[in-house]
Amino acid sequence: MELAELEIFRTVVAEGGVTRAAERLNRVQSNVTTRIKQLEESVGVPLFVRDRRRLVLTAAGEALLDYAERILGLVQEAREVVAPQNPRGRLRIGSMESTAASRLPAPLAEFHQRWPEVRLELSTGPTDVLIAGVRACKLDAALVAGPIDDPAFSATPLYKEELLLVTPRSHRRVRSPEDVMLDTLIVFEQGCAYRRHAETWFASHGRSRDLAPVRTLELASYHAILACVAAGAGVAVVPRSVIAMQMEPHGFATHSLGRDGRVTTYLVSRRERGSAAFLALRALLAASV
Repeated sequence: MELAELEIFRTVVAEGGVTRAAERLNRVQSNVTTRIKQLEESVGVPLFVRDRRRLVLTAAGEALLDYAERILGLVQEAREVVAPQNPRGRLRIGSMESTAASRLPAPLAEFHQRWPEVRLELSTGPTDVLIAGVRACKLDAALVAGPIDDPAFSATPLYKEELLLVTPRSHRRVRSPEDVMLDTLIVFEQGCAYRRHAETWFASHGRSRDLAPVRTLELASYHAILACVAAGAGVAVVPRSVIAMQMEPHGFATHSLGRDGRVTTYLVSRRERGSAAFLALRALLAASV
């Protein structure tokens, strides 16, 4: 098993096939196909099955991908430790959608200008999914909602967020959960830390079961969530930084959650991971706060 084969294997998975992987690696397709076959021969099992025109990982392929990510990451770190150099290579960052939209555009643009040799890949998801990605070495780091108590992670506090309860504009003023008139809480999927804050706020203020939201509506973007709130479909909990990005006029009103709405966003990584690219990004994000 060679490092070049692992890199080709990882690229085929990332690009979804041999053709695009060959273009990205600047290799001919036959060479990529041959190296994948050689890797399969070396491990003794098929790594892909063909589903129509797509290559799909087998169970063995899934397992090898996890090891390939870790091996190639450690090789990159070893090179940087032995011969320090400017940030380069691939850096996989995860982020909550709200943070990606409201906090990252300017610093990531500056990062690209400073270190164009870094291929930065950004993906969004809920906090629990992002933390699992860092733990499994599928992400080099992630921006998630705290607190972070896991000793396996290094956590850098970055942004102070304020969560607000959002209601239709015609809704009465909300001082406590008892004042909420609608029975639907509009949220992201399970695993979202802000969703947990919303559910905890309703539960921790003594709101009776009869008055608590009786249903949840799961949506995949803040644009959709705020549109549904404005239409009277329910209420939601949204960071103030996202509200500030909305164009006037608003079709909704915001209400403070008090202390329950204060959340810190952390940049988390595994303690043993620290490439030059990651350290450069961490410094840039800290300086932008």
